[in-house]
Amino acid sequence: MAVRGWGGSIATAIGIAAGASAAQLGLGYGLGIIAWLPSPNGGNEATWVASLAWATWIAATSTIIGAICADRMSASIVDSRDTLSSALARGAIAVAAAVGALATVALVAVPAREAARADTFTPQTIAAGYAAIGVIVGLLVALWAVASRAVAANVIATASWLWLLAVIAVIDGVATGRGLASAQLGVWQITSDADRFWFRNIYLPGAALTLGSALVIGALAAWPAAKRLDGRVGTAVSGGVGPLLVAAAYFLAAPTLVGIRAEQLSAHLLAPYAVIAGLAGSVLVTAISQRRESRQKEELALLQWPDQPEPRADREPEPETDREPETDVDRVPVPAQASSGDLEDDAYAPARAYVSDSAPATDSAATPEPARGQASVAAPLWPEPEKKKPRRR
Repeated sequence: MAVRGWGGSIATAIGIAAGASAAQLGLGYGLGIIAWLPSPNGGNEATWVASLAWATWIAATSTIIGAICADRMSASIVDSRDTLSSALARGAIAVAAAVGALATVALVAVPAREAARADTFTPQTIAAGYAAIGVIVGLLVALWAVASRAVAANVIATASWLWLLAVIAVIDGVATGRGLASAQLGVWQITSDADRFWFRNIYLPGAALTLGSALVIGALAAWPAAKRLDGRVGTAVSGGVGPLLVAAAYFLAAPTLVGIRAEQLSAHLLAPYAVIAGLAGSVLVTAISQRRESRQKEELALLQWPDQPEPRADREPEPETDREPETDVDRVPVPAQASSGDLEDDAYAPARAYVSDSAPATDSAATPEPARGQASVAAPLWPEPEKKKPRRR
């Protein structure tokens, strides 16, 4: 059963990667985004450089997409508790995806035979070589993407955005009467070529679009992983992975920046800064999530162990008040000594004194206590006789 599951995961990775390659190249060829034939307006060099960048980037993203999809579909097979077996399983899935993405090499080399190049007689070999390099770059990133959800989300979001931007650029070209033309990777010239939109070799609207999209995608792709408290390092650096693939494609396609268009030059110069912008977005989200987690831990600690106010050294000591009695003996009031004048001098005084001396001791709490300043006198055992009134004569 495990062998069947492993075989299915490997086949899934190969199939998805090959399908992603065919789908992306078919969209590029159909819309004229990738063109190996000479351009009718004389921009052969610019079209060639743009096509090489697209071929490298498509090969890399196809490898990563195949590995991510196969890894998610085989989550029940990969045992996350065993680190070694999990790493080997994901490595095998990434390698299988790279094998499937090699279909990009064939799909690029065949149409590139029609390209007219003065510097080489085998343009298909150069195009196929760029596609193969893209597969290798994609394999390295795929090994990381299958282990980090934030990296995988950033790559997929960046790829979706770049294809949307390319389609918009093609539609804009058709609407303005330029027809189907080769689109640059991650470039859309919104305005005209007026000097006010340029700062030296940087196209300002394109710079704002490139850097802003990298920042937003880096933050949004890292937000779910930050909320799940995934690996902090992977989440923090995930924002720069997608722009890094674009920068690598640009660097491989035109390392010397010779013979390319002005908008291409601007895109080449902005690619490293897009990586920094993406990193800033993911790092910011990770920092906010970490700060919120620390605050929640502090609040929980305060609820469980409330802090006692510490005595201040500059505070004056409070005056001592009457303390509560600690024993029952302290609570029993001591009667005052009665003076001889307070006792009644009658005939029953000796009897009362005898009864007071011979009475058994009782509980102090049951016997009523005499008030302060009064003598403790025992009650008589019989009523006193009434005094006879003298008769009137």
